[in-house]
Amino acid sequence: MKFLARLALCASLALCATSWSVPANAQGFALKSGDHVVVYGDSITAQRLYSNFAEAYVLTRFPQLDIDWTGAGWGGDTVGGGGGGPIDLRLQRDVIPYHPTTVTVMLGMNDGGYKPFDQPTFDRYAKGYQHIIDVIKQADPNAAFVLIQPSPYDDVTQPAKFPGGYNGVLIKYGQFVKSLAQKDGVQTVDFNTAVDNVLARALVEDNADAAKILPGRVHPSPAGHMIMAETLVKAWNFPATVAAVTLDGAAGTVTAAENTAVTNVVATPTLKWDELDKALPLPINLNDDVEQLALKCSDFVSSIDQEPLTVANLPAAKYNLNIDGKTVGTFTKEELAAGVNLATVDTPMLDQANTVLDLTNKHVGIHYQKFQGVQAVWGGDSNADVRNGAEMLAKGLDEEDQAIVVQQRAAAQPVLHHFELVAAQ
Repeated sequence: MKFLARLALCASLALCATSWSVPANAQGFALKSGDHVVVYGDSITAQRLYSNFAEAYVLTRFPQLDIDWTGAGWGGDTVGGGGGGPIDLRLQRDVIPYHPTTVTVMLGMNDGGYKPFDQPTFDRYAKGYQHIIDVIKQADPNAAFVLIQPSPYDDVTQPAKFPGGYNGVLIKYGQFVKSLAQKDGVQTVDFNTAVDNVLARALVEDNADAAKILPGRVHPSPAGHMIMAETLVKAWNFPATVAAVTLDGAAGTVTAAENTAVTNVVATPTLKWDELDKALPLPINLNDDVEQLALKCSDFVSSIDQEPLTVANLPAAKYNLNIDGKTVGTFTKEELAAGVNLATVDTPMLDQANTVLDLTNKHVGIHYQKFQGVQAVWGGDSNADVRNGAEMLAKGLDEEDQAIVVQQRAAAQPVLHHFELVAAQ
């Protein structure tokens, strides 16, 4: 984000005095305020799903952090480039000008050729991948890398097309990526195993919907991308807890509170309190059966989406939980005593998180209009008037993008909510 956009963001949120402080729950997180992440890859990255999820996850968990994200995926790409141009053009146009502090790279799906493993094809991949790292390092020696092992080709819900399957080829490519990361002392992330494991569990749970996690065998649905985004942010030491509250229902006291402030607790006749959480639950679609299947067959909720509300010593057998006047669920006193994870409940906080994701999708879409629809088409034109026109279009899209980012950041900020536990019949 440009400097003027940062000033506008601070002004709109009245956060100029505090926005650069490090929140307590972010102290172990790998990304910091001021970072710029460029997400590079082929059509799976160009789907703008795992990257958008990751951006929204980071913003909803750390609304105080100012982190910029740029997507640079292009359909059909290989380590040598593709439809967006040869690799050196891609890097010089789509990565290096953004001065990234972190670059994620996921390539390999197209490089293997959708055929059994053969050494010459693999050698081209290995050489080309190393070239990408070398070029970016030469441009910015301080850039951090996350090398992502290729996401899977679905040989789980459908039979393999040849012995060992194409995913077996991608696993070999992923092993190379891991060894390259170790050699260069950079981070590696394994999307393949994470999604493949979910596919295997989902196949047992729901045969029909399992195949929808990776439809067409190559491009994951949003459900598959959620698991990929989870794997990425976990590699950055993403905390599990959104916020956690423990109350004594009889005494009307706060026993514990993590990443939130609980005030105005009243015990009788209805247990009431106000709560200002410092983070939001992760955006999930409670009405999407395939996403819910992926969540059930993964550790997504337990690992990165915990928002427990625990209330002990309640006298009635069952309670309605109201937030801001809306009944979000009915729970027994035993469930409340054990703890209810509000991250998976239809709450105003989840609505807010999904608004953040919607705005994330919108601003990323504007960038892709500039990236693929303007810069890549006319930016290198030999006609100066065409180039100037492209620059003007790109500038206008940048301004539109930055305006959406201001809204996105504002939408992630903490909001005070009023809670009530009312005895139910």
